[in-house]
Amino acid sequence: MDVKNKIAVITGGASGIGAALARRFHAEGAKAVAVADLQVDLLEKVAAEVNGLAVPCNVAKESDIQHLVERVERELGPIDIFCSNAGIARLGDEDVSNDEWQLNWDIHVMAHVYAVRAVAPKMAERGHGYLIHTASAAGLLSHIQSATYSVSKHAAVAFAEWVSIKYRDKGVVVSVLAPQAVRTPMTDRPDGASVASVDGMIEPEQLADCVIETMAREEFLIIPHPVVHDYMIRKATNVDRWLEGMNRWRQKAGPAVR
Repeated sequence: MDVKNKIAVITGGASGIGAALARRFHAEGAKAVAVADLQVDLLEKVAAEVNGLAVPCNVAKESDIQHLVERVERELGPIDIFCSNAGIARLGDEDVSNDEWQLNWDIHVMAHVYAVRAVAPKMAERGHGYLIHTASAAGLLSHIQSATYSVSKHAAVAFAEWVSIKYRDKGVVVSVLAPQAVRTPMTDRPDGASVASVDGMIEPEQLADCVIETMAREEFLIIPHPVVHDYMIRKATNVDRWLEGMNRWRQKAGPAVR
């Protein structure tokens, strides 16, 4: 898909990956860009930069997603591209609270479900549309210091696969954005990037380049860190050896610090 003359919506658009995508879509000639987030002040600044629409939104609430879609359709027009990008980064094992588990599930999985419910059938009726679900390399591999992040991101990838299977013959393209560490407010904190940055930290603008290139090819996996492909092959070829290697990394890194 070519972004030019398209209407795009980006959740988690106030900073980091979402803001970089908004700027890049605008630079590519998008007809309109709507950004959604809970950080209203930052959100409005990004919207002003791209001459777009700022919509306060808590993606963990389906009613907020529905309101976002309704407002964009009313003020801008039919949505061509929906980037379900909002996320959180928390470290923790199986013993973190049930509330923490639920928060990760709501933001990393159900937010994608709500978005698909709201826009995919309409895209299918028009015969075209593009869904980008931000997951993580942790959703393809794992994050050795966070069970909640790894499990919910794996689920995000699985749901995107299912949506692609359902809608690909109807003209709706689905991609999963699966980076390792990206220099964003999420990673600029003690419980942020951690071992995810072992293969280097990329800038959000580099990630946006990869998104545009992959959208042009309409491929399912958007992987800004090429080494992730190698890790996926190692995992698929010999999962026990891969698990042993990950266990050694965990011993070296130590337990998550909260």
